[in-house]
Amino acid sequence: MKISVLIPVNDYDIVALVHSMKSGMEKVPEYCEILIGDDGSSEEFRNKYLALEDDKVRVIISKKNIGRAAIRNKLALEARGDFLLFTDADVMLPGTAEAYMLKWLSYLNTSRVICGGILYHECKPGDPDILLRWKYGKREEQKKASERNKHPHASFSTFNVLIDKSVFSKLRFYEELKQYGHEDTLLGYQLKKAGIDILHIDNGLVHEGLESNAEFLNKTKLGIENLSKLYDKVTDKKTFSSVVTMLRIYNRLRFFRLTLILAGIFIRYRERMERRLDSSAISLKLFSFYKICMFCTYREIHRRRNILPVF
Repeated sequence: MKISVLIPVNDYDIVALVHSMKSGMEKVPEYCEILIGDDGSSEEFRNKYLALEDDKVRVIISKKNIGRAAIRNKLALEARGDFLLFTDADVMLPGTAEAYMLKWLSYLNTSRVICGGILYHECKPGDPDILLRWKYGKREEQKKASERNKHPHASFSTFNVLIDKSVFSKLRFYEELKQYGHEDTLLGYQLKKAGIDILHIDNGLVHEGLESNAEFLNKTKLGIENLSKLYDKVTDKKTFSSVVTMLRIYNRLRFFRLTLILAGIFIRYRERMERRLDSSAISLKLFSFYKICMFCTYREIHRRRNILPVF
């Protein structure tokens, strides 16, 4: 059984990560290669990636940015392994690469889709400009496997996941999602529809590349817009809602006819909420309220359009 490590990247320094992974591969022969997916990076970064190439490392280049879904699909097509280990580029190994790689092997005969989890540094960042991303990740994303396994498909993430190539080749990422957000949510939904179990284990990677508050708010906007569009496209809205907490909240609000009120609040108070979220007085409760208000706003926009189901 062979495993390919797939790292999609755009203008991010992954030299240290690749060297660490290579050192682990020398001791864990089940790992056959590292594929770097250069998704429209600048020449400076592309040259860094190309300098890493050898018999164990290949660089798959897309000269223009084709998006997170498409570059992952491209890497999967090129991979030689029986299993695909997807990791984000902005990660750090919490220990040795050997320990990280070995831990996956114990579960290969247990599940065809295994999520390792996301970790954040324990210490609060000194830069207040990245505090929102750290606080959100620490509370909402860093969860023990025992907690994630309670709702395995809802907790699915491609940040750090090992997946059987034969499973992935049947589903793949939805490439029409060009902008950031929720391509992994959709894949989690497809896995549930296909009756494929997901196992969560404690084998996390540390999320290093924290965006500024303003950048994170913009990515949140893109992700929520994507989620609203996907909700219109999926055929089984009940199953899709079961893997997305925000949709379950939205459906309750819609039952009580509160969505228009929240959309109105968002339109009126958006700038005030964003100023508060991009300050030293960050409230995650406000952030949750901000997101559901934004989603209600996008639903009012998108539900008036004739978008045919495609899944």
